[in-house]
Amino acid sequence: MFLGVDGGGTKTAFALVDADGNVRARHEEGSAYYLEVGMDGAAAMLQRGCRALFAAAGVGPNDIAQAFFGLPAYGEDRDVQPALDALPGAILGHGRYQCGNDMVCSWAGSLACADGISVIAGTGSMAYGEYGGKRARAGGWGELFSDEGSAHWIARAGLALFSRMSDGRAPRGALYELVRRRLALREDLDLCGVVYGQMKGERSAVARLAGLVTEAAALGDRQAVAIVDQAAAELVGMVDAVRDALGVDDGAKVAVSFTGGLVGAEGPLRAPLIEALAGYRVAPPRFAPVLGAALYAARSAGTPLSADALRQLTVADRVPRGAD
Repeated sequence: MFLGVDGGGTKTAFALVDADGNVRARHEEGSAYYLEVGMDGAAAMLQRGCRALFAAAGVGPNDIAQAFFGLPAYGEDRDVQPALDALPGAILGHGRYQCGNDMVCSWAGSLACADGISVIAGTGSMAYGEYGGKRARAGGWGELFSDEGSAHWIARAGLALFSRMSDGRAPRGALYELVRRRLALREDLDLCGVVYGQMKGERSAVARLAGLVTEAAALGDRQAVAIVDQAAAELVGMVDAVRDALGVDDGAKVAVSFTGGLVGAEGPLRAPLIEALAGYRVAPPRFAPVLGAALYAARSAGTPLSADALRQLTVADRVPRGAD
């Protein structure tokens, strides 16, 4: 039995998959982003999720052959990494697990652990790939100065545009009235109270405002369209950087897939991203990231799922793609 945990900035998914490709149980909890919910909050959430998952499947921790916990911001602060590495051990009571960045879940799910590159665009963003035994990532340095093309990045750019529209530094387009109406602003400066006060500047809360930018773009706001186009270009830049780091031959048509709310089936960046990736072999994601985590666990144990098991898993994967 393989346990997969796909931690995200908004929600965390749990799944149990057996060696035949049957999904024995699934469960969802809240954010695993320890920088926002705290280490204790992340630990408590993982404990709740695993307990609920095991109860649903009628199994215990000792039934887990291997687990993979994909955690946001993992590997980005060496001082806290030992604490993150220890979290699953306290839950499982054994050491048959690995921790890694949640980007691995998206890659493993999208490409079923095959060579290629996965681009993730949800609350945050990054690209990760494996090719010929090499691994590389790009982007994902955090919302303060990176995560280009993500929902948080789009929202931040949209809020900046609203401030310029309000001041008269930019012409007022559809975004201006959308923000005022949806956030119930009596005065334009009330936006500060909403973002810094009500939302407390929290990453996930701010990221949800990206929908105002993409809606304004759909209404023809050229400045909002420019933000969306730049977001897609930033994601392609990450893919190109990963390809270069992996040393892929110029003539190779490397596979690229994607996950995240912005590039899911109804995601606003899906079409422009696919168009911009014309030099790649764009592949729709095979499995949800949480199932990718379970596949990665199986591979890490030296027992990757067979082709028949993967076909069975395809039948079992009924959760819509595009989760954070």
